[in-house]
Amino acid sequence: MANLLQSNSAPGAPGNPLNWSRADKDAIGTARSLSSQVWYTTAGGILTEIYFPDVDTPQVRDFQLIVTDGSTFFHDMQKDFTYQCTFPEPQALSFQLNSQAIGQPYTVVQDVITEPGASCLLVRTTLQGAQPFLDKLHVYALLAPHMAGYGADNTAYRVSTPNGDRLVATRANYWLALGADRGFGVTSCGFVGVNDGWTDIIANKRLPVWNYDSAKGGYVALTAEIKRAPGQNEFVLALAFCIDEATPITQTSPNNALTAVSEALSYPFDGPAGTYSHLQAFIQGWKAAVPTSFVPKPGTTGDGDSLFNKSRNILLSHEDKTADGALVASLSIPWGRTITDLACGYHMVWPRDMCQSAIALLAAGEEDAPLRGLMFLASSQSADGNFHQKFFIDGEPWPGDCSQLDEYSFPIILAYHLSQAGLLNQFDPTGMVLAAARALIINGPMTQQERWEELEGYSPSTLASNIAALVCAADQWADPTTAQFLLEYADFLEAHLEAWCVTTQGTLLPGVSQHYVRILPTHVKGGARDFGFPEDPNVVQVTLWNQTYNARDVVDAGFLELVRYGVRGADDPIIVSSVKVVDAIIKKSLPQGPGFYRYNHDGYGQGDLGQDWYVGCSFGVGRPWPLLTGERGHYELAAGNDPKPYIQYLEAFAGSRGLLPEQVWDLPNLPNTPFVTGGPTGSAMPLAWAHAEYIKLVRSASDNRVFDRLDVVANRYQPTAGGTPRAASTLEVWNFDRQLPSMAAGKTVRIPLDAPFRLRWSIDNWNTWQDTTAAATALAIFYVDLPTQAAQAGSSLTFTFFWTATQTWQGENFTIALHL
Repeated sequence: MANLLQSNSAPGAPGNPLNWSRADKDAIGTARSLSSQVWYTTAGGILTEIYFPDVDTPQVRDFQLIVTDGSTFFHDMQKDFTYQCTFPEPQALSFQLNSQAIGQPYTVVQDVITEPGASCLLVRTTLQGAQPFLDKLHVYALLAPHMAGYGADNTAYRVSTPNGDRLVATRANYWLALGADRGFGVTSCGFVGVNDGWTDIIANKRLPVWNYDSAKGGYVALTAEIKRAPGQNEFVLALAFCIDEATPITQTSPNNALTAVSEALSYPFDGPAGTYSHLQAFIQGWKAAVPTSFVPKPGTTGDGDSLFNKSRNILLSHEDKTADGALVASLSIPWGRTITDLACGYHMVWPRDMCQSAIALLAAGEEDAPLRGLMFLASSQSADGNFHQKFFIDGEPWPGDCSQLDEYSFPIILAYHLSQAGLLNQFDPTGMVLAAARALIINGPMTQQERWEELEGYSPSTLASNIAALVCAADQWADPTTAQFLLEYADFLEAHLEAWCVTTQGTLLPGVSQHYVRILPTHVKGGARDFGFPEDPNVVQVTLWNQTYNARDVVDAGFLELVRYGVRGADDPIIVSSVKVVDAIIKKSLPQGPGFYRYNHDGYGQGDLGQDWYVGCSFGVGRPWPLLTGERGHYELAAGNDPKPYIQYLEAFAGSRGLLPEQVWDLPNLPNTPFVTGGPTGSAMPLAWAHAEYIKLVRSASDNRVFDRLDVVANRYQPTAGGTPRAASTLEVWNFDRQLPSMAAGKTVRIPLDAPFRLRWSIDNWNTWQDTTAAATALAIFYVDLPTQAAQAGSSLTFTFFWTATQTWQGENFTIALHL
């Protein structure tokens, strides 16, 4: 049992709260091994969030070195060095930090990997400079644990072991242990901002005075001097993790983490061929990651496929190692320096982002990971067929869960891609697909939130995915009767696209009055229940970031998804005019190439003075998203143009780090900040969705065909040259969220609900009435169709419900006026 020393405990609990770290990472990494359940990141020249035992649980805020000669300088690795992050082995997610001291003649080189066989991070540090100078240096490791995602209530100890002192930290049943191959000299456990190592050495400009052996219940930091004999310029730090549950007869213990440290330090970090070393094992694991990877045609990319290969590995590194197939959105916490403790970072599963990653991995030649992803989503699906907006890998949703219908659609589309590729093996997704299709109908036709997670209503991008998913489900997994039911609903959505999402009174671009809008807002799912809100983008208003605008004057490029999946052609006149409006309103020329804003009037992004965005701030400004440049590249290919310039634009946005950010800075370089024109902001980086978009664009350009295009969708909605166009649907849908006030006489109104019912209805104000029992479907949707005749214009359908399962009446009547 570990000997936790605590006779000299630090005063000053709980210490100063620490926020998280920068989100614009320089690199991320993990071993390509299920045995190594550690993920790590770096930004600003130090290690930032480190995750264990899964990809959604950060355990460390940051991990860095302090260097001093004891009298004339006291160097913080974040502030007193210029650094470069380099990648000596492009095929692996290892990296090297080269940090040059400002004003002093020495360099610190750190090589960072994880041990493939254990949950242990390894950092090999080499000091470079004149030996007499180096021998004067004191080097300290400084670690800020945030165990289980919390900085509060952490406890740290010095531990005496047969291999020398180690430092450990814990919260609940999580433990970490820190050791060095050279051993530790002076150590201390303290409270942040009170008596931690940074305060002791950097703030007080002295060699450490405090040597507390424990700090209990607060924001703690661990400090350890590295023992170095003269001439010893290299050392290895090992940081290992474990979970240890207490039992009725034992306490929770760091023993497993301490053992992992000792084992890791017993083998060389690097060594000659033919002998085991951590670095070579790490590299070999990544070289074997995708044995049948797709190779783009020569000349497709502008960098010799470097970003393509790295993007594939970045997506693979975002997969969990215990919940197989779970792919998180980003190993970062956007604007993390504004957030304390458990953060709604991007290290969670969004079904939309996850499916983008899984389909991109399929495009990159990976066969197993996309199927694992589909099976994970199937196991995470709610009993009613829904998918949570975002959730931890154990399935627990983040508070404030909202329904996003595109996230119900993408798992169906992923399943269809795998089926078409013959890669489902023995997994049958029928149950998942049909349950998701049911959820699309029951929860539609408007979405509670669209892909930007802000507004309720009819969104072109959401509708594109809904239509495509329903057609895919009908084509592959439904019996003929159910398939017809699904297709009729898809046709209903498709027939309403222009009425819901196209203004004919646009004013944004002179000469272009007809174009897609960002969204036709509705107000029925958030408690308002405003059924009188007209389904007309010409007249309604939309509220964005506490400001109100005409819906016809707010645009995004989400309509391009209609082209991507085959619902509309690239040459559709309204698509073409909408592209012109996008270019005039939300396109931004940058040195790297064109960037695109999510939409005009966006408030989700860095302030103009570089302020970090936070919920409720008044200064946020949405910045260009590189993934939207990729979406435009897909459109250009579909339109018969060359997409390769867009591939190169994305490569330029990735920069020397080879990472694509969520957003890029669109103003001139901002002095004394990291913000340069076209470079990352404080939003998420890397963003898995952006790397997925790049991979799919490269694959599409190489194949000369949009990889996401679904022929089964295009064949239904885009007639071949000379072919007869399919007759537009005459179906209208009424449900308790879409209480249709009126419709054209001659159409059929369908009422699909999730419980059995009998409809009592009248066309003559109850002078006569009929009862119609709802038909049951294999989807557990019950529906009644009420056809109308053109001659009935001027009359009204009136109806109410008798719920057969409970033998109760609805207790109110509903009316649909019929007009010409």
